[in-house]
Amino acid sequence: MNQFVLAMEIMGTVAFSLSGSMTGMKRRMDLFGVIVLGLVTAVGGGIIRDLVLGITPPATFRNPVYAAVSVAVSVVAFLPVTRGWLAQTHALYEKIMLVMDSVGLGIFTVVGIRIAHDVMQQENLFLLIFVGVITGVGGGVLRDVLAGNTPYIFVKHVYACASILGALVCALLWRRMGDAVAMLSGCAVVVVIRLLSAKYRWNLPRAGG
Repeated sequence: MNQFVLAMEIMGTVAFSLSGSMTGMKRRMDLFGVIVLGLVTAVGGGIIRDLVLGITPPATFRNPVYAAVSVAVSVVAFLPVTRGWLAQTHALYEKIMLVMDSVGLGIFTVVGIRIAHDVMQQENLFLLIFVGVITGVGGGVLRDVLAGNTPYIFVKHVYACASILGALVCALLWRRMGDAVAMLSGCAVVVVIRLLSAKYRWNLPRAGG
């Protein structure tokens, strides 16, 4: 099971790193800025999660593999050949951003619940969902703040709501179906809701309109 969780974390790290680095390139940042955005997006939610759960130092600093993967992905994304290809395929660029962000959100939401289960002495549904959502959206919030954008979770396609629903599914299935099925199911719910909301432009009501 540890290998399964590690594989999901690496996939989530790659997805969020690419999302963050592509945001940096869209804002015309230099290599350092692109790396920082990729790194913050990938590990920011996990750091917040660990601090909430009292895990110190956070896993990111105890096991640098996540940071190393994030930096490597950001550097590859920044290469001229990669940037040139993305510039020529703007529509594909937007689709890649959407898919990577959705996959990263789903994976880190359920990984957050897994970590919470490992350290909690008594099961607490609210804490599980809260930690899952914080793990999923935390990095993206930090990315958007650093990039000078309104955080994605406040304006785009029921972003945080998808994480909440996925976290709820994962938490409720944990004891009934086992952790692997619960994590895969919760992740799938997040990704499907995100993609459908983008396709059909689902949004929550907004102030002033």
